[in-house]
Amino acid sequence: MSSKTTVVTDEINEYLQDKFGAPEEILDAINKIASVKGMPTIHISKHQAKYMQFMLKSINAKYVLEIGSLAGYSAIAMASALPEGGKLIAVELNPDYADLIRKNAEKAGVADKIEVVCQDARQFVENFKAEHPLDFIFIDADKQSYYHYLTALTPHLRSGGIFAADNAFAFGFLLEASPERDPEEIKSVKSFNEAFASSDEYFVTLAPVGDGLIMGLKK
Repeated sequence: MSSKTTVVTDEINEYLQDKFGAPEEILDAINKIASVKGMPTIHISKHQAKYMQFMLKSINAKYVLEIGSLAGYSAIAMASALPEGGKLIAVELNPDYADLIRKNAEKAGVADKIEVVCQDARQFVENFKAEHPLDFIFIDADKQSYYHYLTALTPHLRSGGIFAADNAFAFGFLLEASPERDPEEIKSVKSFNEAFASSDEYFVTLAPVGDGLIMGLKK
């Protein structure tokens, strides 16, 4: 055993992606399409995709909400882990990206499980009325709004459900005094982490997966 987290070297990271990553074919195709279209080349890793699939299956998740979907990489990975009749709502602001998610979901064979909503996420959560209590919520959007999403969506998450937010390590700048990225963005991530960790409504942990995945189990 070890009292410290083992540093993930490039070699260990390659091992994780190769041996414990989500199936490659469809997800690789999504990345290539996004690159050709000039979209931001940002998405969760294959290992994180598999990790989230594991979490979904472990709580028998059926209803999922994702805020911030880009080309649909994480949405499709999660939808692939849902049972028959499962549903994932993917909220994406850019209409071109939203259309691409629909096309990618069709190619991946999960179009029946994904509903794409092209709308500003803050507006969406303020007016959201869930048809079913949500089992899992994944946030990977504007960091300054993370806490707003948490407070607005918590009432829609069932007890025993999970609220998860990406980039909890703030792109590696979480503890930097002079980060190379927008200082306000980094400050927002740190503030959210601390507020979420102290929540009375959740049992919270931060998994060192990808850029950090902070997760709370609703009590």
